[in-house]
Amino acid sequence: MSLKTTIFNSASELVTVFSQRIADTLKQSISENGVASLVVSGGSTPLPLFKALAVRSIDWSKVNITLADERWVSPSDAASNEKLVREVLLQDKAASANFIPLKTAHDNAENAVEQLSATFSKVGPPFDIVILGMGEDGHTASLFPCSAQIEAGLDLNSTQTFIATQPTTAPHQRMSLTLRALVNSKHVFLHLTGHKKREVLEHALSHSTALEKPIKAVCDNTEVELMWAP
Repeated sequence: MSLKTTIFNSASELVTVFSQRIADTLKQSISENGVASLVVSGGSTPLPLFKALAVRSIDWSKVNITLADERWVSPSDAASNEKLVREVLLQDKAASANFIPLKTAHDNAENAVEQLSATFSKVGPPFDIVILGMGEDGHTASLFPCSAQIEAGLDLNSTQTFIATQPTTAPHQRMSLTLRALVNSKHVFLHLTGHKKREVLEHALSHSTALEKPIKAVCDNTEVELMWAP
């Protein structure tokens, strides 16, 4: 497919424009379907975006928010993406959004796949908006090149929405949306800042296989818009 790149002069300009774009898309989905879905990623990069989104005037009560992936830790753990979303995004006007966590009471993430699939059968995929990040190893969501589950996670013939993964280069077992679930979404964004990440992305797209750099699998199989600032 293709990668469309939108370059901003600064991270603050990116956040202003991107948060408005997300808000407009969610409003359109609500007007057309009565409901909208937003999939976000963890990490430090989206924090300013979350803060900007939280004060946007949207009928947040009609928005379902979930995560592209989650570390299999308690929601009170500092490593939890759910904790981050609750503390930064589900605030102010966005406090009325419907958040659907990925972490369940199961000790092992593999045992939660069936329950999550049932939970999401009415919510998506397809999701209206998916916002992905990328690691310096080219992983996105929790589709890590180092994990034994990477081939299953990237299998477009899979009927699974979720997959439990165990990276060997990062802590914690994870729950991740599969490639199939990601690329079946209506709008897929890649939110990156800094020259290093952009170099990793460009190298991945031109010199790597999808198994080596999973972000390539996403860009090869759907329209992705890169939102980037130096």
